[in-house]
Amino acid sequence: MKKIVLTGAAGRLGSYLREPLTKLCEELVSTDVVDVGKLYPNEAFVKADLTKLDEMTALMKGADMVVHFGAIGDEAPFEQILGPNIIGAYNVWEAAFQNGVKRVVYASSIHAVGMYPKTEFIGVDVPHRPDTFYGLAKCFAEDLGRMYWEKRQIEAVCLRILSCAKVTNARALGSWLSYEDLVHLVTRAIDTPIVGFSIVYGVSNNDRAPVDNTAAQFLAYRPKDNAEQFAAEILAKAPPANPQDLGQMCHGGPFASVKLGNSGTATMGIVNDKKQT
Repeated sequence: MKKIVLTGAAGRLGSYLREPLTKLCEELVSTDVVDVGKLYPNEAFVKADLTKLDEMTALMKGADMVVHFGAIGDEAPFEQILGPNIIGAYNVWEAAFQNGVKRVVYASSIHAVGMYPKTEFIGVDVPHRPDTFYGLAKCFAEDLGRMYWEKRQIEAVCLRILSCAKVTNARALGSWLSYEDLVHLVTRAIDTPIVGFSIVYGVSNNDRAPVDNTAAQFLAYRPKDNAEQFAAEILAKAPPANPQDLGQMCHGGPFASVKLGNSGTATMGIVNDKKQT
């Protein structure tokens, strides 16, 4: 592959994708609104704003695929989500179309279906059920991706990531996606020959995984890591379960219980272990 564009390259997940993506193409163009620091061999950086279509269009000239991880990564007031998460998604797909890009690999989220109860083992084909404005934006982008596939033949793989961070709470025993499995997931989304429009859950091989990836097996995503190794320590420290708490009962975790517009990550204890170049 000649050129891949990675949005959100300065983010925590983007930091783990940059180096592996350089091995899949002749040129990786990393982009964000802030600098990424030292570059890997055959990586270039272009500062660009998702909310500006002209900048996205220029960025994608000659690109084969786009790995779209750029966005506000938490719940926020709708006015803040609208720009980077909704308009930004449109700009990415429209710029991809204008440049003849083959495929968009999109960092969607469990929060597109976050209000389903965890007692339901949900597959990739369940109707949207967002838990926040953040999740609603993921629904928009997934539907946008489906429309651009069906109307304009731009392939899309939407990665419904559950929680890609160190395991620090009981929910993560089921929802954890390790960084190694993240890289494997994105690689499969890129190198699978034909994907059409596809949805796959981004979750490791956890004993307690609450979602069903059976319908996405053609992507050959076979995660190896298992959060059960952390179970004894995490459960020993966990507060008693509360079946009246939507944050414990729903797939979206704390995002399901917060008021709209308020941070969903504030109580999740996410460790910022961003990879350094």
